[in-house]
Amino acid sequence: MDLNLRKAIYSNISNNDEQQLEATIVDAIQNGEEKMLPGLGVLFELIWKHSDDQEKKEMIQALESGVKQI
Repeated sequence: MDLNLRKAIYSNISNNDEQQLEATIVDAIQNGEEKMLPGLGVLFELIWKHSDDQEKKEMIQALESGVKQI
């Protein structure tokens, strides 16, 4: 992924509060457009980098559970 894309996404969300961030995520998922996937990836990267080991383990378990339901 191009570093400029990350910077653009960071810039777009830098002043967002929790409600706005949640709305961005929900909208991207509900919209289902492929072009939103890189942005969700950048958001996940931020979440991952700022999570402790227990939170990461919980995310992996939730991901595994979700994958099994596909």
